Amino acid sequence: MLDFFTIFSKGGIVLWCFQGTSQLFTPSVNALIKSVILQERSGNNSFSHESLTLKYKLDNEFELVFVVAYQNILQLSYVDKFLSDIQLKFRDSYKNVLLNGHYGGQNFDDFSEPFSIILKATEEEAKKEQTAKKKMRTFEDSLKSKKTVSSMIEKKDDKKIGKGKENKLPKGKVEAPSNGSLPTPPSSPPSSLSPVNVNGDGGLDEETRLKNLQKLIMSKGKKKPSTTNKSPEAPKRKGKQGTKWDNGGSTKDTETLDFNPFTPENGSDSYLVTPAEQVQVGRMSGPIKDIDSASDEEEENFDDEEEEEEIVQTKKDVSHAKSSKGGMFSMFRNLVGSKTLTAEHLRPALDKMKDHLIAKNVAADIADKLCTSVGSKLEGKILGTFGSVATTVRNTLQEACVQILSPRRRVDILRDAMEAKQQKRPYVITFCGVNGVGKSTNLAKVCFWLVENGLSVLIAACDTFRSGAVEQLRTHVRKLNALHPKGTHGREMVQLYERGYGKDSAGIAMEAVASARDYHIDVVLIDTAGRMQDNEPLMRALSKLVKVNQPDLVLFVGEALVGNEAVDQLMKFNQALADHSQSTNPRLIDGIILTKFDTIDDKVGAAISMTYTTGQPIVFVGTGQTYSDLRNLNAKAVVSALLKP
Repeated sequence: MLDFFTIFSKGGIVLWCFQGTSQLFTPSVNALIKSVILQERSGNNSFSHESLTLKYKLDNEFELVFVVAYQNILQLSYVDKFLSDIQLKFRDSYKNVLLNGHYGGQNFDDFSEPFSIILKATEEEAKKEQTAKKKMRTFEDSLKSKKTVSSMIEKKDDKKIGKGKENKLPKGKVEAPSNGSLPTPPSSPPSSLSPVNVNGDGGLDEETRLKNLQKLIMSKGKKKPSTTNKSPEAPKRKGKQGTKWDNGGSTKDTETLDFNPFTPENGSDSYLVTPAEQVQVGRMSGPIKDIDSASDEEEENFDDEEEEEEIVQTKKDVSHAKSSKGGMFSMFRNLVGSKTLTAEHLRPALDKMKDHLIAKNVAADIADKLCTSVGSKLEGKILGTFGSVATTVRNTLQEACVQILSPRRRVDILRDAMEAKQQKRPYVITFCGVNGVGKSTNLAKVCFWLVENGLSVLIAACDTFRSGAVEQLRTHVRKLNALHPKGTHGREMVQLYERGYGKDSAGIAMEAVASARDYHIDVVLIDTAGRMQDNEPLMRALSKLVKVNQPDLVLFVGEALVGNEAVDQLMKFNQALADHSQSTNPRLIDGIILTKFDTIDDKVGAAISMTYTTGQPIVFVGTGQTYSDLRNLNAKAVVSALLKP
């Protein structure tokens, strides 16, 4: 059943290996190490690569990794138990060798026999469980066994009279009282007729009847005066009249509505630039600066607080008073003096760590996987005092987050654009994302940075859906050209390629790239329409644009304010690009621009969620509204804010 099994150290030394087929398993094991173990994604112990399923188990005490591989079509339920049994057997057999750490001169070939015995026993036990008939549930396990006899007997006295139709009395009938006396009839209102004279038999006399009949005839002939006053009729409308507004936007109101303190001079756009914007020119040449990291004083204060808490915890009389401090790492105070960290010890601390990450805006699913990964790395560690436990946990979580935020591949736009310029072709960047995240604004920031470094830019207005999108880009182009005038560079550094609204965005992008090639423009920035991740027609149009034009870089623009939504957006954007491309090797998202980073304080979890979901780096971070408010992501600064109590 099993095709491959290997035991190797985290340093890369293979201790023992079993191979049941002639298939080459090296690429699959290397993919597991590169994509899961090194990328801190060990929350799930299963990994699929090509036609194989690989399961692994970490031994943190001896720094070992146990890996088993089998075909995807097989459903083997005993693999997890088999991994645990092999781990215990290997530890017990070679404990002294593992403690010394010298693997070079040791021969582990004699482990083949115990491996075969355990594998055979585990497979036979699994077969017995599959062939065994399903046992019927006993009466004690059923819900009826929890009921008593008295609870199943209905008493008549317990029935209450409801409000249904069957409990209502017919009209004219009165419910008899419970004491058996007859009900009293309702008193009739006094009559306005003449006094009644009753004869001896109990009836009215003839004279009274005649008077009553005469009054009845007279009352029918009289008309009652109307008490309601008729309201005067509303005046009839002569027709729909247009509303006249003051300063309605006509040409006559242009001077009144123009609040711009600057006026055009000699037909130039220099009046669009404010003095504050003019100061920014020349400040963004070269690579983009990193975001500000936490100061060393804050780190020292945090370490000093941990040391003080450790000293206080040694005193029994004040241990309870100080138990509320220390953030999520205070849960590890209960582990003082424990020799080995187990799953039971780590579970409450990891639960609190998960709540802390979710409070920092990390998606719930990502926080769960990250905590599971940290727990798997800590389980089996031999630690002593509280200080070492807190430091180890903090360093482990910090290493995991930094590893996640570190890019898998290099993204150097300036270098790639220069290389494309030498090849006499434009460097193409596509911006995509949901509505309202700031795609056009951050496109203008990137454009300003490229112009600062001497690269000419052509902006392709491919947002043919949103009203005012082309005009917004046109305004940015005018301001950017005013900041970098033609006389300084000898040519217009920023140009706009637009074809209006309601056109095919893929065709406009293709024409823009061809125009940039003809006019020797260095970079093409493609602005696309904002779309929700569930809008299939617009997602299909985006996939068509990427497939037809094959840009050098596809950037997803996302907000730093979102939490769980970030995972859903990125997954569905990537899935749509893959499904609608109709190619074996589709283009997916290459990088992320995280906007509105200046509004979140220390809730930086969206960076972790987005990077963990796609594995792609965060290329830029938007930190404001001006053209110079663009920064590179500093992984250590983000992790420091994430771990801040």
